[in-house]
Amino acid sequence: MITHWFDIRDERFRALILPNVHVDVLYEGGRWLEGPVYVPAARHLLFSDIPNDRVLRFDEVTGAVTPFQSPSFFANGHTLDPSGRVLACEHQNRRVARFEHDGSVTTVADSHDGRRLNSPNDVIVARDGSVWFTDPTYGIATEYEGARTASEIGSNNVYRVGADGRTEAVITDLVQPNGLALSPDERILYVADSGSSPSRLLAYPLGADGRLGPPRLLCEAEAGIYDGFRIDRHGNIWTSAEDGVHCLAPDGTLLGRIVLPEVAANVEFGGRFRNRLFICATQRLYSVYLNTTAAR
Repeated sequence: MITHWFDIRDERFRALILPNVHVDVLYEGGRWLEGPVYVPAARHLLFSDIPNDRVLRFDEVTGAVTPFQSPSFFANGHTLDPSGRVLACEHQNRRVARFEHDGSVTTVADSHDGRRLNSPNDVIVARDGSVWFTDPTYGIATEYEGARTASEIGSNNVYRVGADGRTEAVITDLVQPNGLALSPDERILYVADSGSSPSRLLAYPLGADGRLGPPRLLCEAEAGIYDGFRIDRHGNIWTSAEDGVHCLAPDGTLLGRIVLPEVAANVEFGGRFRNRLFICATQRLYSVYLNTTAAR
């Protein structure tokens, strides 16, 4: 039996939880699940099973989970761009790839200053089409999630790819940058540093010119690490953690937790009304309906 519950730390969290809802187990049998992205046009969720080198597909209409891509080049994070195209962070290819509507694949970024990237981990696309991604070394540290090799860049950065296609390192002082997301008004870039001790969630002011200001420390993980996260329409941050999913207010206050029996890695809003939170947690894919919706 799978044990889970809602831990309410602040009355604001109670307002985000619907009465009489429960956490659904949609799939079990993964090795380490990450990188979910909801594709509205197909009403399906794509998610990565990284060590098994595959991407799986959850069909929201039938409830079936089937293989979608294998091998997947040890794909990790996914996202959609404004045109509905899927972008993937491929550990093995050490690149961010975009899957075009005609089935072809475009490399968005695979190098910086003539040196290969480490292993892109998470990716988002802003409304202006700029692509932001993190590049830690998890995919080149071991064969389990990619291929063991030395870093050519020598640092673990956050990058921005502008309309001109140029890849710019915008954050260069983190230990292992991991998940990232934009606030609803796209004036704040949130980044998780899963390599710091304790793991931190940082908030960077983002100017209209795409430049970042000095960060503020939003929150430190009580246990485990912050990995992937998403933002709801109120600006609350739903982040993976060692004991499940934590809901943080925009100022970093812990509002509550969705407590799970295994470590959560990534989350994603989806469903017809974007009020269904999908959770990739170690070997299982969960979901829960919330009384809030995705920011975008």
